[in-house]
Amino acid sequence: MALERAAVRWNIVLRVVGSARRGQGVFDHLDITLAQPLAWMNQNGPVVQALVTELRLTPHDLMVVHDDVDLPVGRIRIKRSGGSGGHNGIRSVQAALASQEFCRLKIGIGRPAPGEETADYVLASFRRDERDIVDHALDQVVMALESYLSEGLEKAMNRFNVRDTEGAE
Repeated sequence: MALERAAVRWNIVLRVVGSARRGQGVFDHLDITLAQPLAWMNQNGPVVQALVTELRLTPHDLMVVHDDVDLPVGRIRIKRSGGSGGHNGIRSVQAALASQEFCRLKIGIGRPAPGEETADYVLASFRRDERDIVDHALDQVVMALESYLSEGLEKAMNRFNVRDTEGAE
């Protein structure tokens, strides 16, 4: 959902190329590539690694956007690097790149109800009462990515790593 929102805002057309949906464009005079692996989440690392190799990037050049059950619905958090936090997609990317040194933009989806399987929860649609929160969060994600690209990681973290996503403009 975040990739789609960014692609629309930046006029980037996404097409299936190999094992990813991707598109290239320019934001603030920077060449950027948006990519969404089409593999199962826990197998997306090799897709990311292939893109990094093809585009002649390093892990430091990446911003991986992903969901996070440890954040409340709609809260976003930018992180410089670190462990997987139990996220199988991040674990796969780390293994494929042999590095934890890539930035992440986490989007909170909240925790499943007691007794509900986490795998089922993360694949389910958002509840009706969460849709406005998620819609606002997706706008915040795109603005956070824009801040990261134009102002750098530190400023983006200071601006968007706030408790109340309503307060980040």
